[in-house]
Amino acid sequence: MRLFITLFLLTAVISVSAQDLTGIWRGSFVSSDNKMMDLFNMEERYKYEVQIDNRGKIFKGVTYSYKTTVFYGKASSKGTINPKTGKVILEEGKLLEIKMPTGNYACWMVCFLQYTKNGKEEYMEGRYSSYKETDSTDCGKGTVFLRKVSTSDFYKEAFLVKREKEIAIEKEKQKAITANKKAPVVTTPKTNTVATTVKPKPAPTTTAANKPNTVKTKPAPVPDKDIKAAPVTSNPALDKKTPQVKIKEPVMVPMVLKNRENELVQTFTVNSNEITISLYDNGTIDHDTVSVYLDKKLVLSKKMLTAAPLTVKVSMDDTNAYHELVMVAENLGEIPPNTSLMVIKAGDKSYEVRITSTEQKNAMVIFKYEKPK
Repeated sequence: MRLFITLFLLTAVISVSAQDLTGIWRGSFVSSDNKMMDLFNMEERYKYEVQIDNRGKIFKGVTYSYKTTVFYGKASSKGTINPKTGKVILEEGKLLEIKMPTGNYACWMVCFLQYTKNGKEEYMEGRYSSYKETDSTDCGKGTVFLRKVSTSDFYKEAFLVKREKEIAIEKEKQKAITANKKAPVVTTPKTNTVATTVKPKPAPTTTAANKPNTVKTKPAPVPDKDIKAAPVTSNPALDKKTPQVKIKEPVMVPMVLKNRENELVQTFTVNSNEITISLYDNGTIDHDTVSVYLDKKLVLSKKMLTAAPLTVKVSMDDTNAYHELVMVAENLGEIPPNTSLMVIKAGDKSYEVRITSTEQKNAMVIFKYEKPK
C-alpha cells in the first residue's frame, strides 16, 4: 500500500488579483494507478487538509494527509502565488507528525488544480503526480478535490488564528477610510452684508393733549374657599396596568457545546407544525456514537448510529418558530470522523443532509418556521 504526504503545485487558471488563499482547504485525493482497486471498482481515497497563511505573493502553512487509523501525516509547507495567472506552488517541508504501519512509505505530491467559485463556495480540483520520499521515484497519479471551509478536522493552527485577526483589523481600517472619504463636507456660504443706518425716532413730547391713554386692569378674582375643586377625571387608557412580560429562564449551556466549535451545516425553513428528524450511520456501520441537543437540551445521549434511525420530533408554530439541533460526536468510530445521514420530514416535504462531527467541533442544523401561504 502506498501512503501519502503531500507536496502541492496548485494551478488556478483565473484572474486572482485580489485572491487570498488564507484559510482552511479540505477534501481528498484518490489514486488512479492501483490496478486491483480499479478491477473491483474501489477507491483508495485519502482525506486531505491544507491550512494556509497567504501574505502577498508568498505563503506558509501545514498539510494533513489521513486515512482512518491506517495513516496520518502532518508537514510544514510554504509556497508562492502568481496574482496574474492564479498559479500556486505549495511545497511541503519538515515532517511534523507521522503514523503508518511498518513496511509502508510516504510519498510527496505535486498537484495541478483549477480554482472555481460558485456563490460563496470556493473550490480547487484537478490531478496530481507523486514521488517516493526516500529516493524520489514515481509513486503514481490521481485526482484531488479541495473546498475552502471555516473549520478544521483537527484544530486551527496558531499562525492561521493570528493571520485571520490581522485581516479582520485591516478590513476595519479600510471601512473607516472608506467611510471618511464618503462623508459629505459641510461648508458655510459667505453672504454679503450691507450696513444700513436707522435714524432714531424723536422722543415724543408729553403735553396735556397727547398724554398716553392708560388702561385700568381689574385684579384677578380670588376663588371662594367654600367652592370645591372639580374632581380630576382619569384617562382609562392610562389607568390600564402595564402587561407583565414573562421572562424565560436561562438555559444552561452544556460544556460540550461551550468548549467545542458548533459549525452550522444548514438552515431549513419549514411550514409544517411538526418535523421528524432521523439519524442514520452514513455508509459503513463503524460504531459511531453521538449525543443530540435540541435548543441546548439533551434529547439523545450516547446513542450508536446504525441502519435503524435515531428519531427526534420537533413542534413548530408562530410562538415556537426557531430551533437549533446540535449533533455531538461521543467517539469517532472505527473510521473517523463521526459521520451520519440526517433525514428530515416536514409535512409532505423531505430533506437529506450529511453530517460530520469530530472531537473538536459539533455539527449544528437550524430549523425556522414560516406560516403556510
